[in-house]
Amino acid sequence: MSGAGGARWWEPERHAARRANLAARARIARAVRDWFGAQGFVEVETPALQVSPGLEPHLHAFATALGGPGDAAAVPRYLHTSPEFTMKKLLAAGERRIFQLTHVFRDRERGPTHHPEFTMLEWYRADADYRTLFSDCADILGAALVAGGRGAFSWQGREAQLRGPIERLSVAEAFARATGIDLLATAPDPARPDRARLAAAAKRVGIRTDAADTWDDIFFRILLERIEPTLGSPTPTVLYDYPSSMAALARPSAADPRLSERCELYVCGLELANGWSELTDGAEQRRRFAADRARRRAIYGEAYPVDEDFLAALARMPPAAGMALGFDRLVMVALGAASIEDVLWAPVDGGG
Repeated sequence: MSGAGGARWWEPERHAARRANLAARARIARAVRDWFGAQGFVEVETPALQVSPGLEPHLHAFATALGGPGDAAAVPRYLHTSPEFTMKKLLAAGERRIFQLTHVFRDRERGPTHHPEFTMLEWYRADADYRTLFSDCADILGAALVAGGRGAFSWQGREAQLRGPIERLSVAEAFARATGIDLLATAPDPARPDRARLAAAAKRVGIRTDAADTWDDIFFRILLERIEPTLGSPTPTVLYDYPSSMAALARPSAADPRLSERCELYVCGLELANGWSELTDGAEQRRRFAADRARRRAIYGEAYPVDEDFLAALARMPPAAGMALGFDRLVMVALGAASIEDVLWAPVDGGG
């Protein structure tokens, strides 16, 4: 990380310019831990080295090898992209409320809101569903804002305040409000969504599509270009009830089989967190993993392994809800910082 004239991040003048942000980051971390402690959560620590780093098709993990004693052959391992699999195993073991602040690793991601090594705040509640996470997010945002010492969140010229309840908006409502598209009408059958109908709707609102685009591809393009910029201002927004194809680890909605109980938190147009009511059906989870691996292999020519131990743990895991929040992004918007590297004690050297 270099500034004007090639200044290195560790040079005293450069560090001094960021020092107030870093002190506030520490205060926010303490406030978050205090909030979870008051709610009866246990802070846990899980290994970064995993059999599987996560199977989302577009996630890129860092690979390594774990050497055995003596002449034992090394086995492949990955740095986790989230502590999700191991934390769910802890739920299966009997833990009820757990959280952690941990470093996670994602390759091919670097920019103002991305970093290849970043801090994830992840938490799980047994015997809860995704609606409980809505309230959790509001409380955590409030704690961060107070600890950061500012009256509002801000990013890229937008502000968000916490003077009342945060906005709760379904994905279908968000599409209708921002584009007039009836999203669910383009997916009458979740197994066979109407790609042509969604492509035509996208064209009407000025979104370009390609012949090779799937329904999911078009959905994401509309979401990124038309929906996300409208969310999280003047108050934070929880977006919920995603199409079932967008939630590989989430429980299906009891009210509508086209949907899943997934939610995301937005502040000032920036996505901060992603969570859901947890799927505990091992056979269904295996089917979804197989579909994600096939899609990844088709796109990138390779796929990560399945964590069989995780699938076994699902049989003993209680109903639960879990959320993963990008802690560095939370600090960014709480302090009005322009870039994620403005709130990191030290960036990964090289590549930026």
